[in-house]
Amino acid sequence: MTFTRAELDYLSDQFLGRLATVGPDGAPQNNPTAFTVVQETGTIDIHGLAMGKTRKFHNVRRDGRVSFVVDDIASRTPWKVRGLEIRGVAEAVEGVEPPEPYLSREVIRIRPTRIISWGLEPGQEDMRGRDV
Repeated sequence: MTFTRAELDYLSDQFLGRLATVGPDGAPQNNPTAFTVVQETGTIDIHGLAMGKTRKFHNVRRDGRVSFVVDDIASRTPWKVRGLEIRGVAEAVEGVEPPEPYLSREVIRIRPTRIISWGLEPGQEDMRGRDV
């Protein structure tokens, strides 16, 4: 399994992440986006209204290196932040049946190669990373 139980539980409660892709000039591009965890394959799918027309889709088609961050502030008093950074290789896939009829048939599918998490388990304040 790609994700731990604590990571899956956290991701199932979140709705928004930030996808960083590599632009044509080598500069990073970062976009907020909704996502779906596909537990059977251990991947992250990112759909959109017109995904095939977006810069992030074209960036991934050209260079699949990505980073995807999902995080939040669980408490301000005491201060507690938690989240995941998922580094990996993404592919720009066409002809996928969308989960909702208003979404396009293109998807960005992320295959994690490294997962870094923080604050997801009791007593976990530091960042923990692992290759997958």
